[in-house]
Amino acid sequence: MAKTAIIEAHGGPEQFRLIERDVGEPGPGEIRIAHKAIGLNFIDVYQRSGLYPMALPHALGMEAAGVVEAVGDGVTHLVAGDRAAYAANPPGAYSEARVMPAAHVVKLPDAVPFDVAAAMMLKGLTTEYLFHRTTPLTAGDTVLFQAAAGGVGLIACQWARSEKITLIGTAGGAEKCQLALDHGAAHCIDYKAEDFVTKVQELTDGKGVDAVMDGVGKDTFDGSLDCLKPLGMMMSFGNASGPVPPINIGMLGQKGSLKVTRPTLFTHIANPETLRAMAERLFAKVTSGDVTLRIDQRFKLDDVANAHRALEARQTTGSTVIEI
Repeated sequence: MAKTAIIEAHGGPEQFRLIERDVGEPGPGEIRIAHKAIGLNFIDVYQRSGLYPMALPHALGMEAAGVVEAVGDGVTHLVAGDRAAYAANPPGAYSEARVMPAAHVVKLPDAVPFDVAAAMMLKGLTTEYLFHRTTPLTAGDTVLFQAAAGGVGLIACQWARSEKITLIGTAGGAEKCQLALDHGAAHCIDYKAEDFVTKVQELTDGKGVDAVMDGVGKDTFDGSLDCLKPLGMMMSFGNASGPVPPINIGMLGQKGSLKVTRPTLFTHIANPETLRAMAERLFAKVTSGDVTLRIDQRFKLDDVANAHRALEARQTTGSTVIEI
């Protein structure tokens, strides 16, 4: 039996209910994993609220790290006793243990602690595809990253620095801006005190940036477009402030033949070989010291509702983990 946090209806954090359920044995192509630490992400909020509807009742949680307890037939890249981690569908990480598809799970290097792995898989793999799989970015390029003091943002600041890419971040308040700067942002704009579009144009001598990485969504989308140079790429990868309303595609031409994409991590990691290559790059960044994970909030599984409340209220910085 494993303690598991589920929801039976979409809504607020009060929808969470803790149950004990039988984990069972892995079938062909599956593993059973005992979790040591679980990651918290905005996609969890979207699924709980119903922005991303799902069949209910259902456990939530998209990433975790732990120890493989058993493997089903056909699984060759993992064995019982392996340290492992994942960011994957279907949701179900908010649990002490679960059975899940093995193709979505990667072996975890001994040098990466469980809590660090749980904090970095979804956010770190997201950073990997933003910098390496969405549009060509090379040393000397300039990117704008919205919400640079968040979990993905602090990884992106360090990633950019390690690849000699100039990252201009935005954050709410001087303290959060300093956090982004400490992690490698070349500049950070306090959007509570300054207009970020005006400041970006000032910092780039009116040229704009090569790319924008925007996980905020509705509140920043239009301004983000106005920060791009002609032929620039807008990566709208999240909806922390709500979904982006429909746009008039003609305005992209008017603003300089801009490009817009709405990527998701799960498209990129659907191929197991691609997932393992992305994970290897992420692990290399972490074990080399280029990227250090900052875990600023820790909760117990029993307190997952309060973890969601803190995330939605923008009261968190860095990464948040749920400890088992």
